[in-house]
Amino acid sequence: MVSVESSVKPSRARVVAFSGSAKRPSRTRILVEALGAELGRLRGIDLAVYDLIDAGPGLGATQRDDLSAPAARLIEAIEAADALIVGTPVYQGGYAGMFKHVFDFVDPARMIGMPVALTATGGGLRHALVVEHGLRPLFGFFAAHVAPTSVYAGSDDLVDGRIVDETVSVRLRAAAAELSALLDVSRTAASGPSA
Repeated sequence: MVSVESSVKPSRARVVAFSGSAKRPSRTRILVEALGAELGRLRGIDLAVYDLIDAGPGLGATQRDDLSAPAARLIEAIEAADALIVGTPVYQGGYAGMFKHVFDFVDPARMIGMPVALTATGGGLRHALVVEHGLRPLFGFFAAHVAPTSVYAGSDDLVDGRIVDETVSVRLRAAAAELSALLDVSRTAASGPSA
């Protein structure tokens, strides 16, 4: 049997970056965009960035069939992604309630094995564990493949729309590299065993 190499290049990964902030501009969006940009430096991606407000007031529905068209598009974009970058502001020591509400509508079967990078923003270091104690278990429920490195930025880490803390920058680079590797693993798994 003769093996024929395919000259078709793999398609660019569809990456959705979702900021669970209820306002724009926001520090959370800056963080998810920065992680998306870092991932884009490592590999070709098609990046779509969404904010919570892109869903509009129709996100207040309790059943998926009742979502407004903008809210349904947000959920569909998340489900159709090859990878997710998610970020939430920290409220009262936890992730934002409406951030979680978005994922209440996501079909768990569509999240199995999806590469995900986790980020959060808050007022100070005492909020940093929200990523580990809130976000990681949430995406563990979905059986997503979560990048080991999470990124948290406090109010002093972002100034005038820029990341000014070197530790945050280092973690962004690490999370992007891990997400890129997870994308490779998920694509290999999706293509099945090679002959």
